[in-house]
Amino acid sequence: MTKENNQAEYLFHQGTNFYSYEYLGCSLQRSESQYKYVFRTWAPNADAISLASDHTGWDSDLVPFTKTSQGIWECVITSPSSLEGTAYKYAIQKDGQTFMKGDPYARYSRGGADGASIIFCESKHKWQDSSWLKKRKKKVLSTSGYLSSPLNIYEVHLGSFMRHEGTNEYLTYRELADALVPYVKYMGYTHVEFLPVAEHPFDGSWGYQVCAFYAPTSRFGSPDDFKYLINELHKNGIGVILDWVPAHFPKDAWGLYEFDGGPLYEYQGEDRKESASWGTRFFDLGREEVQCFLISNAMWFFREYPVDGLRVDAVASMLYLDYDKEPGKWVPNSNGGRENLEAIAFFRKLNTTVFEEFPDALMIAEESGSFGGITKPAHEGGLGFNLKWNMGFANDFHDYLMTDPYFRKYKHKALNFPLMYAFTENYVLPISHDEVVHGKLSFINKMYGAYEDKFSQMRTALMLIMTYPGKKMLFMGTEYGQFREWDYSNSLEWFMLDYPNHYQLRQYVAALNRYYLSTPELWTYDFDQKGFEWILPDEAEKNVVAYRRLSGKSQIIVVINFSGAEQQVSIPLGDKRPLALEFSTLPNLDGNGVSYVTEGSSQTAKITVPAFSGGIYKQIPKSKKISL
Repeated sequence: MTKENNQAEYLFHQGTNFYSYEYLGCSLQRSESQYKYVFRTWAPNADAISLASDHTGWDSDLVPFTKTSQGIWECVITSPSSLEGTAYKYAIQKDGQTFMKGDPYARYSRGGADGASIIFCESKHKWQDSSWLKKRKKKVLSTSGYLSSPLNIYEVHLGSFMRHEGTNEYLTYRELADALVPYVKYMGYTHVEFLPVAEHPFDGSWGYQVCAFYAPTSRFGSPDDFKYLINELHKNGIGVILDWVPAHFPKDAWGLYEFDGGPLYEYQGEDRKESASWGTRFFDLGREEVQCFLISNAMWFFREYPVDGLRVDAVASMLYLDYDKEPGKWVPNSNGGRENLEAIAFFRKLNTTVFEEFPDALMIAEESGSFGGITKPAHEGGLGFNLKWNMGFANDFHDYLMTDPYFRKYKHKALNFPLMYAFTENYVLPISHDEVVHGKLSFINKMYGAYEDKFSQMRTALMLIMTYPGKKMLFMGTEYGQFREWDYSNSLEWFMLDYPNHYQLRQYVAALNRYYLSTPELWTYDFDQKGFEWILPDEAEKNVVAYRRLSGKSQIIVVINFSGAEQQVSIPLGDKRPLALEFSTLPNLDGNGVSYVTEGSSQTAKITVPAFSGGIYKQIPKSKKISL
């Protein structure tokens, strides 16, 4: 073993080799006369391992592995020609049984029930996104403040965004680039966020039950095809966020499940090993080799693809020992608490590693509990993410929208309470895939009342979300008001755009997105109290809120009415400059419904707000008189 390999192995077992994919898996050492492929895998409890592949006719007796002192197994095969695209598996023997496993570090996988890994060592893709990467750094690390730039995410499930008509077959990554990139650009989104793309056998898991963590799913093409999709998005000024699943993995035979004949990547204790609801195994976050596997995987996507961020799934399931556990089925930590201390240390290690190399990355936590300091830097005692989904806001707001307007006054806290904690974390306000499935109704169908009222209320709800502090996210299909719940096995119902109300809603969302992008008041101080000021927080009887968003000396005024009746509100302006209606939820609004009451040097605007509507106003200089 070379000195470099000795060091790679040592650091792997120490939990600090964050390039472990270069040491483990399949690597190519090419000379003029031959191709030399080195296969390595970590399986300390195995009795023997051999390679089964297309190259050997799937005879697992031909290529045995040798074992190092610390559980790394290695074999080498040489060929006069490239073996790129060759399928292979590891035949792992333990206690007289043989387990056919995919390579945990495989960069390409056949997926499905078979799960054979595919040699992919010679990428032919040429990146053309250097301009985007430079802009990304300027936007995230702006001198005017951290993340003081617009962030508006379009969440996408690649398998159901669009399919071939008639056959219902998937679009390829390259076909998706043709369809998705111009659409996202036209709609005014800054980023896409893909539901998990790593190889997963079961379509119905939506990608959240991963077996091959380093391999983009082959459903839509090769790794180079996936790189093409990312490259096209970047070339068009659109960032890419991947949904990443470091919490758990499924029990498919070819995956990580009991990889060397018993628990290895998963916890061994019955109190931590398995999720009862998901039927999956939890990663053993206290094991150094598992830490290397996961952190290297995150770094792999930042380095090799290169994505702009990761949305980290199911953080709460990792942080809490009693997550999905009945009383008596979990063991407290060494301090007697319910927190998983190993997970806390893991997240700090993960985020510190990512930001040391990629300070402009986005690390977004999906955390459904109330763990403090999610977006506080690790060196200050936080977990070190820079964004967190505000799931509490989403749940309460959706419940509010489903309530009869007559009774909304009793749930007014859904509108004003989020501002009590809005600046305790760096929040994303999500309308996600989780909210439009399993009987929860599509977003437009959550709106109370008749057909026409649903569209009016949805426009108003989206205005509130886009003007509240926090970054934004909308799940695909929501922008045009798909009534059917999301179905992972079919395309979005794009034919709905043939109906005027749905087409007009999409045009409204595109216009709202563009207004957001062009309005610094809506994003400069998303994480700072000085960017928001209440005007009318407590108008529960009227179902109305009004507030200011500020950027330096500039401000806009937002007035929202969730009542089924017209309401009039009074907005103190301070000086006598008139208000101009900059943006409205209502098309063809006749005038801006504003009158003024003057008291000394100040004035109050009386604004009439139609039912289920909202408006964004800005004070403008009084017109100067023209002398003739």
